[in-house]
Amino acid sequence: MACQAMLETRQPAMPAPGRAGRVRRDAASGTVPAASGTVSSDVPGTPAMPGVPWWGMVSAAVAPVLLISGWTFAAGLQRGTYNAVADTVSALAAEGAADRWVMTLAFLLAGVFEVVTGLSLRPAAAAGRLILMAGGVAGLLVAASPEPAGGGGSVRHMSVAAAGLVALAAWPAAARRRGPSVPWGLRPAVSAGASAVLLAVLLWFGAELLTSGGQAGLAERLLGGLQTLWPALVILSCCLSQPGTQPPGHPGSQVSPGRTADPAEGGPVVIAEKATNIADLRGCGLDR
Repeated sequence: MACQAMLETRQPAMPAPGRAGRVRRDAASGTVPAASGTVSSDVPGTPAMPGVPWWGMVSAAVAPVLLISGWTFAAGLQRGTYNAVADTVSALAAEGAADRWVMTLAFLLAGVFEVVTGLSLRPAAAAGRLILMAGGVAGLLVAASPEPAGGGGSVRHMSVAAAGLVALAAWPAAARRRGPSVPWGLRPAVSAGASAVLLAVLLWFGAELLTSGGQAGLAERLLGGLQTLWPALVILSCCLSQPGTQPPGHPGSQVSPGRTADPAEGGPVVIAEKATNIADLRGCGLDR
């Protein structure tokens, strides 16, 4: 009788069918007790980050292809002695260059796509997204500020180009996130490493310009390729980190964002309550 009374008092009232109970992960035991509300973000397998829209994936994939193909095609159109290893990409869009519209258009479109990518990169921190979009805007200003014919440089062109290159090298570190569900491309160590590599290549490019080392074009192409490729890799990591969902009550089941576990469907709340009842039966010797 004592055990029967204990079981009756321990038996919780089940919610009405169709009502959702909140699922929270118990930090001590790893069980999933019931409460009211929504699904906690630390439930294993639950996506804790918003997704990237399809148009963001397209813009991130197109930007590096467009920029690299742009400077390759523009270099082939030059009638003079253009050296892709020693001469900068900006020389292809300079005043007096053959078919300068090709590289100018590549700068414009690459800048637009970088802005679009920053808008779509919702899993990243806001600071990193803003810096990435600022780098895209700087690319637009580079296209609107060509170097003068015959070289010599332009203060406006050099200023906006330097600001854009620094922004595109710094945004990964500013976009970092923390947490077990963060995509690998946004984890602190990976983000810091990416910025360090981009900054190192940027310093190499700056040194080539200052010392006329003969490899300024190579350094700039490597830098531009890496800077436009990294957002695509980050978005790829965001897509790969989005797990699928399974019906509640199955092993490895997950609860999608915006949904709650229904105890009437055999979700985690029912499993936790059954485990408690089984422990009570064993304590009374009624488990056989």
